[in-house]
This record gives sequence, structure tokens and C-alpha cells, in this order.
Amino acid sequence: MVATGVGANNGVLIKGGDALERAQNIKYMIFDKTGTLTQGKATVTTAKVFTGMDRGEFLRLVASAEASSEHPLAKAIMEYARHFHFFDEPSATKDSPKHNKKTNSRWLFDVLEFSALPGKGVQCFIDEKLLLVGNRKLMTESGITIPIHVEDFKVELEESAKTGILVAYDYSLIGVLGVADPRKREAAVVVEGLKKMNVMPIMVTGDNWKTARAVAREVCI
Repeated sequence: MVATGVGANNGVLIKGGDALERAQNIKYMIFDKTGTLTQGKATVTTAKVFTGMDRGEFLRLVASAEASSEHPLAKAIMEYARHFHFFDEPSATKDSPKHNKKTNSRWLFDVLEFSALPGKGVQCFIDEKLLLVGNRKLMTESGITIPIHVEDFKVELEESAKTGILVAYDYSLIGVLGVADPRKREAAVVVEGLKKMNVMPIMVTGDNWKTARAVAREVCI
């Protein structure tokens, strides 16, 4: 009971002495990746366009789709798009999709039939053309071909602990966004301490295997 009191004084709440006694038998410690081992604040680090489309137009398309999403990555994409100088005073061209008249953000396009697809990404229609923003599974199931050079670029992102988000418009893959979630500085120290106590750390995540493996390597799991 003294130990639970000491724990409380240090911000660690222990549910009674019996829980503390059982803790000595712990063999594994399971961590969620995002927000536990990482800072939980995703930021876009890369925006690569693989067609002749202007980067500003590319980001406009992606931001228009993600504006209706509640996913943490959507927020990161919106922040990146807003800071891009192209959106200061956007001007529509005759080949551009129509501006969204129903939002305060004049640079966003009209979006129809928006759908969030758990574990895959989002889809919607802009200027009567299908826009997909998500992972490989979403693209494959939608019949979108991922060129070898695009796949290679995505793999490079994943191997550097970044999430690669694929973007397709009108059934053509047009670009990739790289999103990073930096690890917490103390994460590796905690993992090392657990190992010294003969507790095996394990990481779980909904992210793809290559990114997960890269993050685990950074924190020595």
C-alpha cells in the first residue's frame, strides 16, 4: 500500500496492492503505436505529383476530399494544403473543377458522394470524376494500376517510417503524400528499461507493415 501511495505521488495510479503484486509476473507490454510510442501529431512531409498536374491543383483536390473526413491524417493534409502558397488567392481555370460555393474555404472544390472507407481511405466525386485518397487496398479494389516507379517511391517512404498515401483521379494514379508521426523521445528509453526487467515490448498498429517495422526499429522493438 505504501508503494501505491508513492506511485500516486508520481502520477502513476495503481488499482490496489493486489494489482501491484501481480505486476511482477508481467511478461509482455503491448503498446499502441500512434500517440503512445509516437507523438500522435501527423505532419505531411512530401507531396509528389506523377503527372503534369500542378502541385497546387493536386493538393486542392486532396484537401477537398479530406475536408469531410475526421481521420487524423486528414487534418494533417488540410494543414499542409492551407500553408501551400498556391491557396492564397486561387484562380479557377476553365479546365479546373468548380469551386465549392457551400464552404468558407473558397479554394475547395465541390465534392459529391463522399465516403470514408475504414482501413482504406476516402472516395468522392469532383467535377463528375472519381477521386480516391488512401492505401494500396483501396486502389487495387477500385481497379487503379500502381506504376512501378510510384510503388518504389511509396516503399521508400514506408521504409523511412512514413505513411504513403496514394491519390487517384479519374481512374489514374496522380500522386503520393508522405505523412510522418515522429516518435516520442522517451519511447526508446522506456523500451530499453522494460527489456532490462525481462519484459518483452510489443507494438500494435493499423498502419502498413513497412511503416510499422520502421517505427519499431526506431524504438528498438
